[in-house]
Amino acid sequence: MTTTTPRPVGASAVADPNAAGAAELDRAMQRDFRRERRLKARDLLLAVLTPIALLLLWEVAARTGVLDARLFTPPTQIAQRGWEMLLSGELWTHTVATVGRLVAGLVLGSVFGVIAGLLMGVWRPLRAALGPTFTALYALPKIAILPLLLLIFGLTETPKVLSVAISVFFVVQINTLAGIVQIDARIIEAARAYRASGWKLFRYVLLPGALPSIMTGLRVSAGMAVIVITAVEFVASNDGLGYLIWNSWQLFQPEKMFVGLIAVSLLGAIATGLIILLEKALLPWKHAGGSKRKATKP
Repeated sequence: MTTTTPRPVGASAVADPNAAGAAELDRAMQRDFRRERRLKARDLLLAVLTPIALLLLWEVAARTGVLDARLFTPPTQIAQRGWEMLLSGELWTHTVATVGRLVAGLVLGSVFGVIAGLLMGVWRPLRAALGPTFTALYALPKIAILPLLLLIFGLTETPKVLSVAISVFFVVQINTLAGIVQIDARIIEAARAYRASGWKLFRYVLLPGALPSIMTGLRVSAGMAVIVITAVEFVASNDGLGYLIWNSWQLFQPEKMFVGLIAVSLLGAIATGLIILLEKALLPWKHAGGSKRKATKP
């Protein structure tokens, strides 16, 4: 006859080490998420408060005579003049003119820059033939070719758009070429082994591989395009934000000049922000780290 010893009621079970490790990992991820959220809130606060503090200092300095108010108009007066220009339509007219030239130049330069970069990346003789020339032309200030464009096309919209397009072209072309060249050759060979060629090779291998570099080139070229179109409008336009800034300086109207400068700054920020949004849409995996962190939110 066998007897069994009953297990004592309330005896503690042996803890599962895997479950304990998973719980500790989850707590660590929760702490990391909360810390990241606090840091983002702090960064946002600093980004907002810093320009406000600088504007307040500017206002006080101009009002108290530390800065010459004739040259450094108080921000409140600049805001008032900007509102008046907005209501009268003057600011809208100049902004629309600049935006139209900027968009046309960005699209034109980006399309041809991507095409040239892809062709030079996949065809070595073309890269050897055009690479040194493009490198030399890239170093040339693009505003320096404006007189030549004006001689060829006259005082039309074409020289203004082409000045932006040429500036964008070289930045995008260089980044696209770099993106193609850095693709592992074994990936291309594997794709060709599966009979991928022509459009399929471009669609599924080359373009996805070069897309991060292309987007980097677009981000850089957006800011450069704003600089170029503003400089072009200084000397070769009767409208646009560049013309507004230059004409206001000539007529000694600092309020309007500062309004134009602020508008150009906002335009550059908006252009760059839109390209960043496009990058997030086309390359969601590049920003997946933040999403994974958010997934642990309690």
